[in-house]
Amino acid sequence: MNCPDCGEPAEATDRYCENCGGSLQLRRTPSGGPIGRVDGTGCVGCGGSVSSDGFCETCGRAQPTGRDRMEFDLGLVAGVSDRGRSRARNEDSMAFGVVGPAEDPRSIVGVLCDGVGSTERADSASQAAVDAAIESIVDELLSGSSPRSATEDGAAAAYAAVGELARPNSPDTAPSCTLVSAVVTPSEITVGWIGDSRAYWVSSSPDVPSRRLTTDDTLVAQLVAAGMDEQEASASLNAHALARWVGADAEQAPPHVVVISPEAPGRLLLCSDGLWNYLPDAESLAARVSDAEPLKVAAELTSIANELGGHDNITVVVIPWEGRVP
Repeated sequence: MNCPDCGEPAEATDRYCENCGGSLQLRRTPSGGPIGRVDGTGCVGCGGSVSSDGFCETCGRAQPTGRDRMEFDLGLVAGVSDRGRSRARNEDSMAFGVVGPAEDPRSIVGVLCDGVGSTERADSASQAAVDAAIESIVDELLSGSSPRSATEDGAAAAYAAVGELARPNSPDTAPSCTLVSAVVTPSEITVGWIGDSRAYWVSSSPDVPSRRLTTDDTLVAQLVAAGMDEQEASASLNAHALARWVGADAEQAPPHVVVISPEAPGRLLLCSDGLWNYLPDAESLAARVSDAEPLKVAAELTSIANELGGHDNITVVVIPWEGRVP
């Protein structure tokens, strides 16, 4: 094999290139976030031309900069994170990578975190969490750990990283976030989560239904699980308050974990509530997922959420899966 950065020969078991120091076993989003867009030539809303002052000449929308719009594309996985139309800043974060040699990748790892807006420095919390989680998950996978074990270690690393951001004298406003992660291999998909960021399986086969893979850590979800009607539960006081989160003031516990072996090809979607608030069930979401490349799918879903109101930050990570179908 050759180093993807400098082209020098390397052994398949090497983790870093001896010539340039680049990673031979991981291609990932930059630490600190993939600031900016992959292609910034068209309007993020309608695709129209953008004038020199940063406004769309067709729809008039001001074009986002910095963390307000983050995009990254690795081919096998891509994601978009957008501030939306109402929030003052983007407090969502995403990190993802392809593990293994470029010619023969072993797995794909994705992590998405949504900063809890009622806490201070929520954007810092979500970014610290995704960076710590993906680094831990990848290290564990390369060391031979199972995807489930790596997922649990990744959540623990996120807890530790976010906990370090807390101010000793203000525990009630400790930076906090939700977390959802995925480890995708040719044979199975392992999803872990804390909070209400979600994962969906969108099937490409009409014979295999799409489905939501996560259950929200919220009061309303607990009430429904206890037998209350969903409409009645949703009307309860603080129904959508988080029951679990990642932060210094959270009770640390392992993430929920689910492992699936899909029966047909499809796409795994990780998303924040800025998308699923508008398309909550798997069927309605799947109906909006096109056959396009991952980055375009993520951008299309982000645009749909903005068109429907854009009341929150919107983040979507898309991982196609062909796998070994039984």
